[in-house]
Amino acid sequence: MPCERRPMRYGHSEGHTDVCFDEEGKWIVTCGSDGDVRIWDGLDDDDPKSINVGEKAYALALHRGRLVTAASNNTVQIHTFPDGDPDGILTRFTTNATHVAINSSGSRVAAGSGDFLVKVVEVSDSSKQKTLRGHEAPVLSVALDPKDEFLASSSCDGSVAVWRIDEQARVTSWNVLQKSSDVINSKSLCRLAWQPSGKLLAVPVGLAVQLYERDSWSHVSSLSDDFITKVVNVVIWSPCGKLLAAGSVGGNLAVWDVEAKLCVERQKHEKGYTVCGMAWHPSGVQIAYTDTEGCLGLLDGVCVSSASAQKSLKAPDTKAAKDYDALFDEEDDGLLDEEASESHSPVKKNADAEGDDEDYDMIPTTARPRNRGSFLDDDENSLDTGSVNVDRFSENNFGGSAEPATAPVKSRPAYDGPVPTPRQKAFQPSSTPAHLMHRFMVWNSVGIVRGYNDEHDNAIDVEFHDTAIHHAMHLSNSLNHTMVDLSQEALLLACEGTEELSSKLQCSHFSTWDTCKEWTVDLPKGEDVCAVCLGQGWAAAATSALLVRLFSIGGVQREMFSLPGPVVCMVGHGEQLLIAYHRGTGFDGEQCLGVQLLQFGRRRRQVIHGEPLPLSVKSYLAWMGFTAEGTPCFVDSEGVVRLLNRSLGNAWTPVCHTRENCKSKSDHYWVVGVHESPQQLRCIPCKGSRFPPTLPRPAVAILPFKLPYCHTATEKGQLEEQYWRSVLFHNHYSFLSSSGYEIDEEAQNQASKEQQELLMKMFALACKMEREFRCMELAEMMTQSVVTLAIRYATSSRRMALAQRLGQLALEKANQLQGEVQEQEDDDDEENYGSAKQNSRRSRPSNARAEEEYEEEVEHEEQMETEEPAENRRSLLNPFNKGSRSPERPSPKPVNKEDRVNPFKVSGPGKSSAAPSGQPRVANVLDTMTPSSRKPGALPNPLSKQNKSPVLKPLVPRPKSKTQATLLQMNAPKLSSKKSEKEATVEKLRPVEVPPMPPAQDNCENRKPKTGFQLWLEENRKNILANSPDLEETDVIKEAMGCFRQLSAEDRLRWTERAKGDAAEPKKRKREEEEETKEEDKSEEHENEEASAKKKKPLDTSAKLSAFAFNKS
Repeated sequence: MPCERRPMRYGHSEGHTDVCFDEEGKWIVTCGSDGDVRIWDGLDDDDPKSINVGEKAYALALHRGRLVTAASNNTVQIHTFPDGDPDGILTRFTTNATHVAINSSGSRVAAGSGDFLVKVVEVSDSSKQKTLRGHEAPVLSVALDPKDEFLASSSCDGSVAVWRIDEQARVTSWNVLQKSSDVINSKSLCRLAWQPSGKLLAVPVGLAVQLYERDSWSHVSSLSDDFITKVVNVVIWSPCGKLLAAGSVGGNLAVWDVEAKLCVERQKHEKGYTVCGMAWHPSGVQIAYTDTEGCLGLLDGVCVSSASAQKSLKAPDTKAAKDYDALFDEEDDGLLDEEASESHSPVKKNADAEGDDEDYDMIPTTARPRNRGSFLDDDENSLDTGSVNVDRFSENNFGGSAEPATAPVKSRPAYDGPVPTPRQKAFQPSSTPAHLMHRFMVWNSVGIVRGYNDEHDNAIDVEFHDTAIHHAMHLSNSLNHTMVDLSQEALLLACEGTEELSSKLQCSHFSTWDTCKEWTVDLPKGEDVCAVCLGQGWAAAATSALLVRLFSIGGVQREMFSLPGPVVCMVGHGEQLLIAYHRGTGFDGEQCLGVQLLQFGRRRRQVIHGEPLPLSVKSYLAWMGFTAEGTPCFVDSEGVVRLLNRSLGNAWTPVCHTRENCKSKSDHYWVVGVHESPQQLRCIPCKGSRFPPTLPRPAVAILPFKLPYCHTATEKGQLEEQYWRSVLFHNHYSFLSSSGYEIDEEAQNQASKEQQELLMKMFALACKMEREFRCMELAEMMTQSVVTLAIRYATSSRRMALAQRLGQLALEKANQLQGEVQEQEDDDDEENYGSAKQNSRRSRPSNARAEEEYEEEVEHEEQMETEEPAENRRSLLNPFNKGSRSPERPSPKPVNKEDRVNPFKVSGPGKSSAAPSGQPRVANVLDTMTPSSRKPGALPNPLSKQNKSPVLKPLVPRPKSKTQATLLQMNAPKLSSKKSEKEATVEKLRPVEVPPMPPAQDNCENRKPKTGFQLWLEENRKNILANSPDLEETDVIKEAMGCFRQLSAEDRLRWTERAKGDAAEPKKRKREEEEETKEEDKSEEHENEEASAKKKKPLDTSAKLSAFAFNKS
């Protein structure tokens, strides 16, 4: 029967650890890189006693109430055991002591250090010291001979030496190790061990353990096994001296019968971590071991399995065929284990003569099928996940008895396929492990919640960063709450259920105006809370029944839904809920997690539908949350921070690697918050640990973001990284704007400006490198105004072919901009059309019946625009329209560079009393712009909608919004002649008398061109009224708009083109009249200048391209 491997449990912070038993085997004593020595009353002790011996503790030894430790303060100290009182300093070194050992009588202590020295000190009188010199590198380990005659030591210089203590002389040495510069860089700790009788010295060398005989110092034998795949780190002897145990860097544990040279026990660390400390229980029943992650483990029943192996070697079993049922008993699993170890078992001799082949015909061919499911067992005390417990699944890891070699049995190949990974347990982000007496329950942007659970008190302290939100609170934790979340509205707590009590959810709503601030919910029996979170006006709890229960902040139960797998983490922010859960079973150390993102509010929808969560290789989820601006992000155990890129189909982009900022491999950063503007990653540095202690209060550090782009050492790579990082970290503006939140437009514009500057820098760099195709790729990402600057730069750089292509690109962008503006105007026309109908119905005069009759004869929209009273016209002003009779003139040709006419300049009305009273007096279209959008009192007369601006030139920069002027309007030169400007202004602002009811043919020139929707409505109005005769006019328009949108894109385009075709004929006549008027009003001098400008028009390419550039004169 193989030994039982107990689940690992957390003991110290990440780093080197050591372990030993006391003489009676009652206590397990460990030390770690956190500087503490912990005394455990068995592996299940939840409250071990702690003794601080320094900043770090490297090794320890215990004998007869004396605890000897090697600490980082370059000393070897003694403490009383188990009280832990300091009892003096034995010796000092110039650097850290690396290992200590104590003899069997407790009278001598040997210690090795990083200054190449080994000292042997008398415990009764520390002044009596013997120093052994000869190593040329730091000492790895020391071992005292049970007879107090010799001392063995290993060093980073690659040698293992044996010293005679009294003579302080080296007896012999073997250069069997790989050299290294320091203990931390050594591939093996090479922990030596003497046999209790002192006959043999065990030395771990590579993948085997070499045995050297005393006095002769000759190499006797080597112990190895196929199960050991990495370097052996530490070896120990059993109290009886017949068994030898070893632990490797890969987490493999093996036990050999030294006399038979047979591997009788194989186990593997459940997470594959390096075993750095081992100790055998005085009774020989248990082996305690520690790893480099600070965890403590235990192998139970070692001597039982080895004893059965010894018995089986002496008394072969000859009843295999007679007792068929016994073959499947758990006690006879050694039959299969023997096959896995026969390759290195010298007892397989004369097998053909001692057994019968038929006796083994009924041995199962699959290894331990009844225990095959044990690898899915999770570690109840583990706080993180690594690799899976493969010991019970591997053919080379069956421990226990060794059956007699009575028949030639072919060894089956070991299973080499993927193995499942234990599932990560649920956790709260920014919280430390729950088993700690003092821990952080949550640390976020609102405050800090600490939990205390010791012999004096069991309470929760809440501290707010901003005391204006709420004052600090102290709560009693009588229900043993382990999960907490904190927001600006409430404090949410939850506890797991017990046999007597069900799981509870408790909320302290401190922001309520009500006097009752707390509410509690009891979950059904057998259903436990696994994760909690708070949002804006809501709370959520994920349970063990794979349910997510939603509550209002006041305690009203809301929706609930099921999860596809067990929850791992859950966070909330505003109206968003982010959930990570197990979507399947991972293999080979990988976690298989899925993520869901739900958005509440007006439009409740699921943004991410259970897509896989991308983690680093063989890592697990360490933190998950939202940025301060509301973007989901998470951090894995490798320190990689990933942010959700909404503009790339909700993909996850790595933005930072915290481990790159760590000075040591054992250091980590504990994330508490992420900010996009400014770009900051707020975290706490943890030296030698994954999480900080509560006292002293840790300081928050700020790490920068850096996308892992290639060639970031070059200027090109740096600019690319800066540009895409800026794009990624400013995506939240569009999301917040679409969600109805107010945004900082100034900051958004500044970010856009920075991005365009970076593009221009990359463009200039590509030009210098003669990468013109790359220049075009960069120009496609620029705005139209920046493309114009790129044209100038290309022209000045004498790259005419590039400038020509950039000009074509600018023309395409201008056409695209014009199309977008037209689409926006069409949409506004439909909205204004509906609002005009509704307003006209409210303000309709008394002769409504006559107006309705007239509507049947004339188009509805034209008549209503004509008949509306003045106050209604003022309520529908449009800031982009001109005066009531400003004719649409063609754009004048530029005369010369200094004297070009601005085709977009709009002059206000003069002081003529004939101007409409509702029209404000303006000198430029920019004067009519207001920050608000479509306010009734600030929009122009709908009658002036017909007079639109001339068509945009190809290089007009794209406006930032409908209410902002274009760059061309700002930079365009003024008219050369004030007289002509005044005459044009007077002509545009000539008053128009609107008769009460003009004929349709007389009004066709002043009316607004019809849109495709209006034409469609005219022809289909009767059908809509026939289907729904009771509809009001507003409802008719809404119904028509819905039907029009259901048409295909081709049909809508056909109606739009038809509308444009109908409006072309009156516009043509109108244009002819304008040209005649213009010819009469133009002065002869202006005509001469225009003719001379045409004659002097340059013909070279650079002059043609300059037409695309802006003039700032």
